[in-house]
Amino acid sequence: MDETEFWEIIDSTREAAGGDPEDHADLLVERLVLLDPDSVLDFARHFESRYNRAYRWELWGAAAVLLGGASDDAFDYFRCWLIGQGREIFEGALYDPDSLADLLDEFDEDLDGDGEELGFAADEAYEQLTGVEAPDLGIASQPSQPEGTALDPEDDATLAERFPRLWERFGGV
Repeated sequence: MDETEFWEIIDSTREAAGGDPEDHADLLVERLVLLDPDSVLDFARHFESRYNRAYRWELWGAAAVLLGGASDDAFDYFRCWLIGQGREIFEGALYDPDSLADLLDEFDEDLDGDGEELGFAADEAYEQLTGVEAPDLGIASQPSQPEGTALDPEDDATLAERFPRLWERFGGV
């Protein structure tokens, strides 16, 4: 599976789910079980490598603005949700997290930002196809600390300064 096919699967299942992260995860599993097990593992590798790339302080700060705070777990689930938003939003957010103010049409912190189930979709599909847990993907695990310049995701003044457009649109809600 190449990168284009990975993003096509993400996009088509998100659109079919109407943007709902839980429905998106269910539809993603349904789509992945139509593939062979090796292709599901390829999908999982693409997902995991993007998940690890998104382990950045700036994205943690953006998540904190959007979610009104972001614990370790909330940031993990946010990164899954961000991948689920598709290539344009994902890559745009990696390049400039403050650009999420322009890239997101809307954001409902009760519905959006938590893609935990998306992170397990490939594992679930693989298990349905084979009856066993997915093997190790052979991808380096994320570093112990996020990449980039550290920030305190609980410091509103810093978040407002570092993400002015995002803060103006979604912060302090």
